[in-house]
Amino acid sequence: MAPFIGGLQTRWSELGYSDLAIRNMLKDVGTIGRWMQERDVRPCDLSPVVLGDFRKHRIAAGRRKIPTVKSFEPLLGFLREEGVLLETPTDDGPRQRLLADYRCWLIEDRGLAQATVIRYENLARRFLTLHPLGAGAVVTGAEVVAFLLEESRRLSVGSAKGRVAELRSLLRFLFVRGLTPRLLTTAVPPVAGWRDAGIPRALPAGQVQQLLDRCDRSDPVQVRDYAILMLVARLGLRSIEVARLQLDDIDWRAGRIILHGKASREDAMPLPQEVGAALADYLSAVRPRTSLRSVFVSCKAPRRAIRPDLVSDVTRRACDRAGLPRVGAHRLRHTLATEMLQRGVKLADIGQVLRHRDLATTALYAKVDLATLRAIALPWPGDDQ
Repeated sequence: MAPFIGGLQTRWSELGYSDLAIRNMLKDVGTIGRWMQERDVRPCDLSPVVLGDFRKHRIAAGRRKIPTVKSFEPLLGFLREEGVLLETPTDDGPRQRLLADYRCWLIEDRGLAQATVIRYENLARRFLTLHPLGAGAVVTGAEVVAFLLEESRRLSVGSAKGRVAELRSLLRFLFVRGLTPRLLTTAVPPVAGWRDAGIPRALPAGQVQQLLDRCDRSDPVQVRDYAILMLVARLGLRSIEVARLQLDDIDWRAGRIILHGKASREDAMPLPQEVGAALADYLSAVRPRTSLRSVFVSCKAPRRAIRPDLVSDVTRRACDRAGLPRVGAHRLRHTLATEMLQRGVKLADIGQVLRHRDLATTALYAKVDLATLRAIALPWPGDDQ
């Protein structure tokens, strides 16, 4: 492993590992290198299975500090980047090729986001495992219904509706590719559940400010969290929009930001002074030095862009600091819309701020405008008795 030591040290330093962590990781690399030399294992032969054999050898030798297979993932990642370690070939059978074709169709024809593609592909894999195509096999409507009923047993109404969309997408693809003689999307039953039956839940007045005020601006992690909370609470950004925000998306001179949301949609929004100040504090004093162009990156090594679910984690941690019940990031978006409505902002304008494609989605907030509802509500029959 000697030829890779210099490159590993440089790469791990770029990923934000401390000097002590790099030193310890390189010691493990040296240990496995000597074990590989004894057994004539080449670097291109490394894999989780081989590393598992190495770990068993260390256990049998009575070693106390034994690295896990997962701890060698940074090493394997570096070897893949260098072209030394090739990806383990996957099953190249008909089902795997069909899934690869489906994945390309979702990305290129449908324009779906990566997270959505993964979800759709996972359902397709489960369905095609139970109902493989080829050799004259034909999927029937009864099989489609049975599969959906089995999937829905463990799901909420909202998740079951998502399964319906995923299954219909797969059936549409199979029909387009000529793998089913009929379009079976109509065989997928809709899930019972009224649209917009709930009422948007907002935080009580003043609690959002409590979340912001309890951020310790001397703590680098909380400086980042404060900037994230400001984007969600003041601009109503979705978690995925925060995670996708790039340095080039911030136009400081024009005072606006470009958001990358659902279905590859881009929207420009004004950047208020207090939100811009929170971003500037994070970028100038806290954000780690890295070649990544994402605005928000992990505070710990390895350096990478934050995941969308971290935004809700940040919100829940802020709730803990403020002594409030835990809520997700989307609750702050509901709170912003509710406060705008209470100030007399029109629903159409609220829809523009929240970047709703359909005004019917924004109309859901009309349910929380109790003062207006009381003015137009008809008397309940028999109420005067």
